[in-house]
Amino acid sequence: MMTITEKAAYIKGLVDGMELDESAKETKIIKALVDIIDDMALSIADAEDDIAVLADEIDDIEEHLEAVDVDLADVEDIVYDEYDEDDDFFDDDCYFDCEGCDGCDDEDYEDFEYEVECPDCGEVFCFDESVFEDDEPLTCPNCGMVIDEIEIDDEDED
Repeated sequence: MMTITEKAAYIKGLVDGMELDESAKETKIIKALVDIIDDMALSIADAEDDIAVLADEIDDIEEHLEAVDVDLADVEDIVYDEYDEDDDFFDDDCYFDCEGCDGCDDEDYEDFEYEVECPDCGEVFCFDESVFEDDEPLTCPNCGMVIDEIEIDDEDED
């Protein structure tokens, strides 16, 4: 099957091969119409190319959007405490997935310096020294219990 540009070129070749009288009014009109058809065919081909590029870009955007949607669902689970300990974004028993806890090895969480086990639910979670600067009490992220006494082990400090 011929493309539209190939069909326009074919018609132009037919008209040129007819050896029409160049001085005749009809010949001038036919050649002008063939030139218009040729221009339109090139414009349509360019538009089809642009549409194909845009379709590829839309596919890429859809893939990225799906990845963002999955990540956002993970964040929503964390924020609204609807996480499951079997989810991929948690290792072992660490709520924050921070370095220093038994289940963590992510260097992005080096700021977490202390680990504590909730006396009520047994959840192990991490925090940094900014907790001591705030007036807010330390609460367990799992059960919400206020932890009054914190035992700090300085063995890990170099």
